[in-house]
Amino acid sequence: MENSIQDINQPVAPISSLTGQSIKVFAPATVANVVCGFDVLGFAVNEPGDEVIMRVTGKPGITISKITGDDGRLPLDPAKNTVSVSVQHYLKSVGRTNIGLDIELHKKMPIGSGLGSSSASTVAGLFAIKTLLGDNADPAKLLPFAMKGEEMACGHGHADNVAPALLGGFVLIRSYDPLEVVRLPHPAGLYCTIVFPDVDVPTREAREIIRNKILMKDAVTQWGNIAGLVSGLFMQDIDLMGRSMKDILVEPVRSMLIPDFYRMREMAMELGAVSFGISGSGPSVFAFTKNEDTAKRITQKLQQHLTSLKIGSNTYVSTINDQGPKVL
Repeated sequence: MENSIQDINQPVAPISSLTGQSIKVFAPATVANVVCGFDVLGFAVNEPGDEVIMRVTGKPGITISKITGDDGRLPLDPAKNTVSVSVQHYLKSVGRTNIGLDIELHKKMPIGSGLGSSSASTVAGLFAIKTLLGDNADPAKLLPFAMKGEEMACGHGHADNVAPALLGGFVLIRSYDPLEVVRLPHPAGLYCTIVFPDVDVPTREAREIIRNKILMKDAVTQWGNIAGLVSGLFMQDIDLMGRSMKDILVEPVRSMLIPDFYRMREMAMELGAVSFGISGSGPSVFAFTKNEDTAKRITQKLQQHLTSLKIGSNTYVSTINDQGPKVL
């Protein structure tokens, strides 16, 4: 992992020529785990996402001047914010710690949603500084720095959110040590419907309730499902993907934190979903469908169901985002 952090191109732009320049970057939300692929699978969606505005200043050091959309929950202290911490790690690796940066973070997605909120912010910040410095290295070289942000956010530097947010598309983390990620193909007509219930499921707590030991027969079942899902992606077989998206290890525990999870899954499948599961650590849930109309119908019905339980919610419908971060 340390080798990956050091192996990055040197930016070419001198600091003196950058003072006063600014950039605005969007990075997308992501669905991690994808039901059966705990910590190794994830994909990016078109909305929601986060925006970072970064300005080069004449005074060395990083400041965070503004955060919006977080209800005051995120720290302005650059030593405690995932965006600035990740950027600082990157700057150290390229020998640019003497640069001055001011950061604005605009949260355009809910915190604690299970949609990679911290990942989107971190990736937007890293892509912004990489672009400002004229660093032409492969964006994948930013992954170790983004994982530093995840480690601060939830205590575990996993990549199943930051990798698809950074690279776009559907991503497999084949190995963490050494870090190796693989972009997977996916059916062009695949739609994702996302419902975020207004309940609190902290990521740290959601990880702590997962079993540390599993039965061999359960592991074999899970391996088969992961292989089936990846095969379905390569074969453009949405039905095979749906049959494979079953989780007998993590979902049975985490589903207890999500109101009426199994009733919502039943409703989604009856309405034409090919799969249904928890996005990341929750409480957001998602379903794959073969068309946009079905996806919209599912979000509407699930939102109505949550309303009947006196639970508010946000909904999103998207294809898979193959671009990742972009300059606005």
